This record gives sequence, C-alpha cells and structure tokens, in this order.
Amino acid sequence: MPDDTLQKQFPPYVPAEGEEYMSEKQLAHFRSMLETVKQELVGDIERTVHTMQDEATVFADPNDRASQESDIALELRNRDRERKLIKKIDEALGRINAGEYGYCDSCGVEIGLKRLEARPTATMCIDCKTLEEMRERQVAK
Repeated sequence: MPDDTLQKQFPPYVPAEGEEYMSEKQLAHFRSMLETVKQELVGDIERTVHTMQDEATVFADPNDRASQESDIALELRNRDRERKLIKKIDEALGRINAGEYGYCDSCGVEIGLKRLEARPTATMCIDCKTLEEMRERQVAK
C-alpha cells in the first residue's frame, strides 16, 4: 500500500500535551491502522486468486501465452510481497498486545510517532536502522 494512501486514510496521530508515549490512544490508533491495511491486503490477495482462476485461458499464440505468463509472474511477485507485509503486520500487532510496540528491538529507545506513522511495522529506531543498512552495504561490497 503506498504511503500517501495510508496518510489519506489515517491522519497522523497528534499526541495531547504531556501524553505518555504509547498510551492506549496511540496503541489503538496504530492497531486500527495495521488491521485496516491487513484487511485490504488480504482482500487483494483473494481477488487475485479468483481472477487467476477465472482467467486461466490457454492461448494458441506463443506471444499471447508468454505475455499471460509474464503477467501472472508479476502478479505472484506482488502478492508474495504483500504476504510478507501481512506477516510483519501480524508481528507488529503481537508487539502491541505484548506491550512492546514502539520501542527499538536493538537499543530499546522510542522509535517515534512520525516514523511509526510512515512505517507502522518498524522495529528499529532510525539510528539503529541506519547503522544496520550501512553494515549491510559494507558486507555486500
């Protein structure tokens, strides 16, 4: 789901003055956000399965057949990415239920509301994530 769609559907959470980080209202906001995105992704996957079953046509022309196979492969790649995102959403919902949501897995500091608004499945603060990406780039060389 594109980030701009997420922002239109869920306006950014504005904490009240002196509101505690990851209060019940904030957790409810992020839970609602995650559950809605998950429902939309599951719906997309189900529609794709039904569409692929309905459009199972065998083309005589090799070019048409190749085009159809290419389209199917692209669709399956997209659905696989969405399946992985659903898994991350389920993990984030589990962290909410466990009272661990919003805190960095690496260093334990607050991830921050703005980062979680942009990426509700984030598990690391921006500093730890940046360091991890730098390490990955160094290993890849």
